[in-house]
Amino acid sequence: MVATPIGNLGDVTLRALDVLRSVSVVAAEDTRHTRHLLDHYGIGAKLVAVHEHNERAAAEKVIAWLRAGQSVALVTDAGTPAISDPGAVLVRDVRAAGCPVVPIPGPSAVVAALSAAGIAGTAFLFRGFLPVKSEARRAAIEAHAHLDLPVLFYEAPHRVKETTADLAAVLGLARRITLARELTKVFESIHECTLGEAMLWLEIDANRARGEFVLILHAAPQGDADQAQARESLRVLEVLMRELPVSQAAKLAAQITGARRNDLYETALRLKQEARSPET
Repeated sequence: MVATPIGNLGDVTLRALDVLRSVSVVAAEDTRHTRHLLDHYGIGAKLVAVHEHNERAAAEKVIAWLRAGQSVALVTDAGTPAISDPGAVLVRDVRAAGCPVVPIPGPSAVVAALSAAGIAGTAFLFRGFLPVKSEARRAAIEAHAHLDLPVLFYEAPHRVKETTADLAAVLGLARRITLARELTKVFESIHECTLGEAMLWLEIDANRARGEFVLILHAAPQGDADQAQARESLRVLEVLMRELPVSQAAKLAAQITGARRNDLYETALRLKQEARSPET
């Protein structure tokens, strides 16, 4: 599993070059794209195509080559195979066949974008590509709306404006975002702003919507995250109270949601009292 440059060919590692020179076969997402990289470094390896439409069939060929004593390097067009790119199916089948899989780490658009965003903290969520259709995309955005950590998305140039508009519609204009575009390439840009400003930033200059994007949605303000946790804790508590005594429901709800048991117990008692009170 060989990671390749996400733009600048100088980012390839020495170990990756050694492997690409030594293997019997290079399995590539797009052989024409990979040939450009190999030619740049004077590597004449045999290339075969492995992409999302032929991955299962290609896995059978790769396994046969491996069992015959040959070595195979899997690459995608940019970055690390099987990370929002083909490769996972092949890896699973190769491992199931008892053949070793060795990662050759290297460039990653996600890590590159996050490292240059200036966002403190150790946790983040990589979501990959959002759904293509707006309704499904908005539902996916809503699922990440209240997380107290940054969420990273990939986006294509022809959808970045629509996605930014959906982010703003769901999360509001004030939420902060970092748009990392064309990383490691000639026209690389990394811009932080609010979602409201992002829509204008993209519209002002058509060139800003060109190239591949990593979108970093900044963590929800703590108040939003706290409110989301409170709503989820209450929902879980109410479900458990239908089947369990108050004390047990509060205990389990605390274990599930991470909320304070005493707070949930007091809430459960209040809900039970309200349920018993006659309507006025």
